Amino acid sequence: MITSSSNAQVKNVILLNKKARARRQQGLFIAEGIKMFQEAPREWVEKIYVSESFAADPEHAALLADISYETVEDRIFAQMSDTQTPQGILCAVKIPSYTPAEVLSGDRPLLLVLEDLQDPGNVGTILRTGEGAGVTGVILSRNTADLFNPKTIRSTMGSIYRMPFYRADDLGEVMDMLSRRGIRTCAAHLRGEHSYTQEDYCKPCAFLIGNEGNGLSDRLSERADRLVRIPMAGKVESLNAAIASAVLMYEANRQRGAGR
Repeated sequence: MITSSSNAQVKNVILLNKKARARRQQGLFIAEGIKMFQEAPREWVEKIYVSESFAADPEHAALLADISYETVEDRIFAQMSDTQTPQGILCAVKIPSYTPAEVLSGDRPLLLVLEDLQDPGNVGTILRTGEGAGVTGVILSRNTADLFNPKTIRSTMGSIYRMPFYRADDLGEVMDMLSRRGIRTCAAHLRGEHSYTQEDYCKPCAFLIGNEGNGLSDRLSERADRLVRIPMAGKVESLNAAIASAVLMYEANRQRGAGR
């Protein structure tokens, strides 16, 4: 049993939770909680840690059967955890990697392009909602929040294991790539000529979603095939990025018939 906070494994888990650079260098991220453990592809899981009380609970016997794990004293596990109320299990997971071709694959892709979103919770929620709405891939700008930040991981509720993604150095090049592949781009924008419900999303398409505070950059919005608006009542000018994404994704889902 691990009983000291000076243990090298304990220190490394804490480092992986706190530092994106460490995650990139080691190619690992921390997934915490029973659901995140159960849904993780076994070939991705590098190491499993459970608290002393979790391991001793008979209700967890089936969950821990036939796997190798490290038991950690409860007070030390609490230091390793990134949550206020640890569930008692976390694992170090290999960071998946996808090529642009894999993200853009399929006969009728439905994509999200995220430009400089800063809130990890927003990014994670968008991935989770995207999976539910039938999105086939997500492209992120280099300055978008780290997908493997612990808050992002929790917000995905397991979708991080199933949603192909690609982090691009230059979204201008991404726009060229989408154009070459015949993927129509639609940007949620205050200057949109038509309501989002008046557009056709049944063919290959990508939604462009901008930064929470500044919206989509002029550089990107000017290259969009279509600017669409989400009608607002009252004095509201715009929606949260994750909510706006959900509105657009589920309209595409409705038109494509996946929700019927």
